[in-house]
Amino acid sequence: MNIKEEKKMAFQKGFLWGGAIAANQAEGAYLADGKGLTTVDLLPTGQKRWDIMMGNLSSYEPLEGEFYPSHEAIDFYNRYKEDIALFAEMGFKALRLSISWARIFPNGDDAEPNEAGLKFYDNLFDELLKYGIEPVVTIAHFDVPVNLVKNYGSWRSRKLVGFFEKYATTLFNRYKDKVKYWMTFNEINMLLHLPFVGAGLVFEEGEDKKQVKYQAAHHQLVASALAVKACHEISPDAKIGCMLAAGQTYPYSCNPDDVLDAMEKDRDSFFFIDIQSRGKYPGYAKKFIKDHNITIEMEATDEEILQNNTVDYIGFSYYASRTTSTDPEINKTTSGNVFGSIENPFLEKSEWGWTIDPKGFRITANQLYDRYQKPLFVVENGLGAIDIPEEDGAVTDDHRIDYLNKHLQELSQAIDEGVEVLGYTSWGPIDLVSASTGEMKKRYGYIYVDKDNEGNGSLERSRKKSFDWYKEVISTNGENL
Repeated sequence: MNIKEEKKMAFQKGFLWGGAIAANQAEGAYLADGKGLTTVDLLPTGQKRWDIMMGNLSSYEPLEGEFYPSHEAIDFYNRYKEDIALFAEMGFKALRLSISWARIFPNGDDAEPNEAGLKFYDNLFDELLKYGIEPVVTIAHFDVPVNLVKNYGSWRSRKLVGFFEKYATTLFNRYKDKVKYWMTFNEINMLLHLPFVGAGLVFEEGEDKKQVKYQAAHHQLVASALAVKACHEISPDAKIGCMLAAGQTYPYSCNPDDVLDAMEKDRDSFFFIDIQSRGKYPGYAKKFIKDHNITIEMEATDEEILQNNTVDYIGFSYYASRTTSTDPEINKTTSGNVFGSIENPFLEKSEWGWTIDPKGFRITANQLYDRYQKPLFVVENGLGAIDIPEEDGAVTDDHRIDYLNKHLQELSQAIDEGVEVLGYTSWGPIDLVSASTGEMKKRYGYIYVDKDNEGNGSLERSRKKSFDWYKEVISTNGENL
């Protein structure tokens, strides 16, 4: 059997090709139609952004003189029909998106949901389904209603479990006839690395941050399990998954100390998915909690809830692999999707210093499938790069085509090796606000949006060269890679 024949076999009939966006990076209209403030609405551009993302928030209101890119974003809230028509032109089978919690419950603890918010997503899903595009919906994608942060301490409080369960149940009841694929928390392991982004955590002076983060993690994990339970009861034909910011950690050398360190760094992330997929705290997590004098407050039924309500599939993002070394002399680092790492001398980097490792995509997919034996769903993968339109407006993004083509070739190989993959929704099919930096110039899309880092621009949409490339990938079900 030749390679071309193998590729033809790789992507099964019904494979969900598409793209992925998030409410807080695309919608804008940040207080429209009754929406409340969310955590991301307090993240400005510039130097303060990173400090706040780490949990050092100085104000529960946007400040004068700061630019908050989420407030307008790319105005998907008002332009979704235009954008979905472009996605349909590419042949999308799925669009992964998120619902803004504060559009549904503006304060998070409201007695009744906001009908205007519910109606917006009704209309959005109807527009997708009109074109035969499956909504793949993330319930919480890096946004918590600010009221829950200010008055309850966000996910450090057990009360958030109940608020989230009510929110999720509201969604399942409303959209059970429109949504077949759900995910609970986006990149749930980000809680440990960007606690304000991942869980709305704001730290007090001298507080034990590990204690707070792992207690918040437990609350999110219980809330996720309760959402799985509700989904299975309300919409038994639907599938609900978890979502991991993935990327295997390589040991810099074959020194066993490096290998052990790589294993432990991967476990920081697997901790969440182990519980969501297997239903219990793994032994290594129990040891870590004990060694760091962390006390997890649990209710009597928590372990049963986790055990009986595991996810149907594993969603994951993949942008880069990571490398670690225990040798202090090997200390040259590079950037990544929040996860910085030792620079891998065998790999190239993007303009933002992110390692480019297509084969790592295949390794990571195999690693996850071997570990969990559940279907995978690639819900983020892409290249953030500077795209400068030519005089006629054309954007020739061969660098993006090359990146995605190589990654999809490796995903094809992983599938051929027996990895079960439901679909592939590349990150940012349309240019949107960068989650980490708040920039617009860090572009991922097949569709160019005329807007700059300062918020200037017409917001006009135009097709890049990669638009036609991805259209052909979808129409041939990956045979042209």
